[in-house]
Amino acid sequence: MNKADLHTHTTASDGLHRPEENVRMAKEAGLAAIAITDHDTTAGIQEAQKAGHALGVEVVPGVEISTSYEGQEVHVLGYYIDPADSQLTSRLHSQRSVRERRNESILERLNGLGIPITMAMVEEAAGRQPGKDETIGRPHIAEAMVRLGTVASVQEAFDRYLAEGKPGYVNPPERISPVEAFRWIHEAGGTAIVAHPGLYGNDALAEKLLLNGADGLEAYHSDHGPEAEAFFREIAERHGKFVTGGSDFHGARKGKLYHGAIGNRTVDASMLAQLRRNAGM
Repeated sequence: MNKADLHTHTTASDGLHRPEENVRMAKEAGLAAIAITDHDTTAGIQEAQKAGHALGVEVVPGVEISTSYEGQEVHVLGYYIDPADSQLTSRLHSQRSVRERRNESILERLNGLGIPITMAMVEEAAGRQPGKDETIGRPHIAEAMVRLGTVASVQEAFDRYLAEGKPGYVNPPERISPVEAFRWIHEAGGTAIVAHPGLYGNDALAEKLLLNGADGLEAYHSDHGPEAEAFFREIAERHGKFVTGGSDFHGARKGKLYHGAIGNRTVDASMLAQLRRNAGM
């Protein structure tokens, strides 16, 4: 297969597998390439690239930046960014600081409900490595609640406590705009793509973002059906922009995959040369 999965997560954010494991699974799936696109961090890229060199799988250095547009959370993928870019590293750190303050507020609410959960428990559940710029979020809080015995599963933690409208939920803080994320990615030498546009409940938003700096749309995604894929592909192509795709792999809990398996959605690996050229590589 000459295919690439351009959207996967690792333990550097809310994925369940180490970066090298993602690469190994890509190799087993017959993929030529895989992108590591953790939330607001590039911490998993180096390990993945080392594994990629050993296994003959190209690893695309990436990131998924959390943004906000008119109250709607919008994710922006960056491909072929420079993971060592000091300005990007600093900016992503500021993003994680916002997330960490929300995490602390969630724990305060859970403590108020009589659940004796601590940040140390959450960090242990996340497998956070000292000195790594890794991202911690609600999935890790949910896993800590499972380990504590408060709930039987991560899904139950969300259903009872962590989902919107539940007693442990805290509204996301104000984030940067998608347009600002495009700028961050471009200034770090990368290509900016709107992630899973079909999940925002606002189809007009995709075209608006293409007209305001996005380099393309992730039309192929595990949660997009054939009609959505065709719809967003047509918009991107009409504007002469990239049409990308990926599984959004996070791993599986008790046999249940979150989004999809590695290789569930792919693009032809020949697109990587175009993405590199666009990023100035």
